[in-house]
Amino acid sequence: MAEPRDPAWVYNETVRMFAIGGDPPHEDPAELEASWGRAWGLSNDVGRIRSILMHRPGPEMGVVDPSKRIDRIGSYGDLDEHWYFQSEEPPDVPAMQAQHDALVAALERRGVEIIYQEGVGDRMLKAVYTRDPLQMVKGGAIVNRMGTRIRRGEELVTTRTLAKHGIPVLRTLNGSAVMEGGTFAWLNDRTAVIGCGVRVNREGARQVGEVLAAQGVELIVIDLVGYDIHLDVGFLMVDADLALVSPMNLPHAFLRTLKDLGIDTVEITPEDDGWIVNGLAVAPRELLIPEGASERTLEELDRKGVTWEVIPYDKVHLNGGGLHCSTTPLIRDPV
Repeated sequence: MAEPRDPAWVYNETVRMFAIGGDPPHEDPAELEASWGRAWGLSNDVGRIRSILMHRPGPEMGVVDPSKRIDRIGSYGDLDEHWYFQSEEPPDVPAMQAQHDALVAALERRGVEIIYQEGVGDRMLKAVYTRDPLQMVKGGAIVNRMGTRIRRGEELVTTRTLAKHGIPVLRTLNGSAVMEGGTFAWLNDRTAVIGCGVRVNREGARQVGEVLAAQGVELIVIDLVGYDIHLDVGFLMVDADLALVSPMNLPHAFLRTLKDLGIDTVEITPEDDGWIVNGLAVAPRELLIPEGASERTLEELDRKGVTWEVIPYDKVHLNGGGLHCSTTPLIRDPV
């Protein structure tokens, strides 16, 4: 005959285990490994990348019809069909694929696991820019609500990919929130920043901030300059105490905040192609950057102990994004 249950023991043990705080938080690496199989997430933008989300340009680029133009932006597009291609020349898809493949190869040489976005729809011509539908935080992902209508729906594709690989979704933005990952950055493991502008509103930042606050992270919210859509057109962390910046694309108060946090900066010059700020730190002071950096900027990076590999990416730039836009690290080492 089974021993009688002790309701008081069950109640008290449950309280002890789950209410008093004896268990680690969700984002604790050991807790993640035990419950989710891997310690997904990150708390910096410079630690060595272990896993990354990407999408190779493919059939979705076929939506671009060179017979259709939006004259006021000087490029191909169809407002009724909700697409535009940001160039005077139509997309060279094989060349885009070759450049994306070179980026993938550079990451794989460094031991990075590539997870590909799956289920991309036939009109999602911006899907190569996997940075925007989400941002990774401690313990998992926050799924965004895209600020531009032609990209709505990528959130579902992202969520399905995350679910397939067992990556926790900590929040899905809702209500009037709009947010895109290219405007989110980690400054250190206790501080992050969001740049608000034409693609990102304060409500989107507020909802992201709620998740971060539960993890003990302060969110700094700044206003972007003019019509800049994302923070990553002007700002790239290179190491825990070093960033590459385009000062004309950032508010002065933010540049002062970086100094207050002990973050040194390398400022690009008018001689630089602005896309170099949209590079990727694969490890502390180890960058992937596109062509177009000036000798002065490269000399300054070298003087600060930064190494880099140049990845030609001009054909992918024509769609409106760069190396940083095309990558979402899912796991980075702590720094």
